[in-house]
Amino acid sequence: MKTIIELVIALVNSMSVIMVLTYVLTRSSFYGEIMAKKFSPRNQVLLVLIFGAFSIYGTLGGMELLGAIANIRDLGPTIAGLIGGPMVGLGAGLIGGLHRFTLGGFTCYSCSSATVLAGLIGGGVYLLRKGAFPSIKGAVLLSVAIEIIHFGLALLISKPFSQALTLVKQIFFPMILANGAGMAVFAFMLTNLVKERATENAKRQIEGELHVAREIQMSIVPRIFPPFPERAEFEIHALLEPAKEVGGDFYDFFFIDEHHLFFVVGDVSGKGVPASLFMAVTRTLLRSRTAAGSSPHEILDAVNNELCRDNDTGMFVTIFCGILDTNSGEVFYSCGGHDLPYHLSPSGIAPLAPAKGPALGAMDGILYQQQSIILQPGDTLILYTDGVTEAMSKSGQFWGKEGLLQSLQNAPRRPAAGITGKILQDLRFFARDTAQYDDITLLALTFTARRGEAAGE
Repeated sequence: MKTIIELVIALVNSMSVIMVLTYVLTRSSFYGEIMAKKFSPRNQVLLVLIFGAFSIYGTLGGMELLGAIANIRDLGPTIAGLIGGPMVGLGAGLIGGLHRFTLGGFTCYSCSSATVLAGLIGGGVYLLRKGAFPSIKGAVLLSVAIEIIHFGLALLISKPFSQALTLVKQIFFPMILANGAGMAVFAFMLTNLVKERATENAKRQIEGELHVAREIQMSIVPRIFPPFPERAEFEIHALLEPAKEVGGDFYDFFFIDEHHLFFVVGDVSGKGVPASLFMAVTRTLLRSRTAAGSSPHEILDAVNNELCRDNDTGMFVTIFCGILDTNSGEVFYSCGGHDLPYHLSPSGIAPLAPAKGPALGAMDGILYQQQSIILQPGDTLILYTDGVTEAMSKSGQFWGKEGLLQSLQNAPRRPAAGITGKILQDLRFFARDTAQYDDITLLALTFTARRGEAAGE
């Protein structure tokens, strides 16, 4: 009994060393080629040499008993055949078998033959399964079957039979256990590796699709500045930095007619692809509902009713929109649950007068309010989303409206791009070393001159 326990311990120790080395092998780029079935003479030879060496170690790490060696030599060639095919299995088996033959003993012929046969059997299974590795249970049963064949050859070939029978009785259980356990560990590692590779591939695919989605999202919003270089009545600049690959913030601006500029900033509830899709729908509705003679509150009334229709997701969007009359500097605006912009003028910085209304998409039939303000040349409106004020420092402190106001006080008054750039610079400094939690959107609209004055009339 003591001999059997010592034998089991010796074989398990050898198996453990081989499995550690095999684990390192499976994490190499070389093994990635094997998993992808990208075989070449070079990597096939490497497989033969590596698993042939494992087979030799399986012999050297074994235990001499009754003139023979109890071992896990067959494990290396079997695995080589299962992952590389018959030629690889045969090559590894020949290396392990020839080494065993040189050690002599009354079982040298049967043991050497069994090692070569183990590689061929593994390769045969490779062909039958068209390169697919067996399940953990299937791999263990195969390993057990190979060891039974090994013992059968020992009884059939080795002489004297009585000595061979005594040997088999002693080593049958330990070798079955060690080889089966080794195969189980390898099959488990390989199964996990296949799952990891599949997960990585899926992740790369999703990241690629999200990258494309972000490019599409960013192509929706205006990105060329100045957008209207021929218009001297105003300056406008905006920026959008999603917290994820795609987000729910957006901005837009366009001329309704020759004298009226529509501008909007919005923030969809949630993040990621659903928010991005809802954002795209909202932007499309805003453009379709904005026509000459329309007012901001009428636009929001119509868009809200459209968004509420069949809105099973329960998503909503906060919006601030306005229309600038470039002849007079007057801005009519309406708000749907959004933070009010700041008005920068020579007299100071202050939020616009409220134009109350809930977020769009939450409840239909809402009538949104409207307000107006007359901008003087040099005045600026700063629109933003809550990703600006809710930016967080490493200590967990929010930047808040106080941080935004401080940044605005130190920002240049011209050009509009200088204002948004200063805000973003200060925000990034405040939130340095902290992951961006929410989308960041800024829009600066500076009224520079009434149209007649800008044209020099």
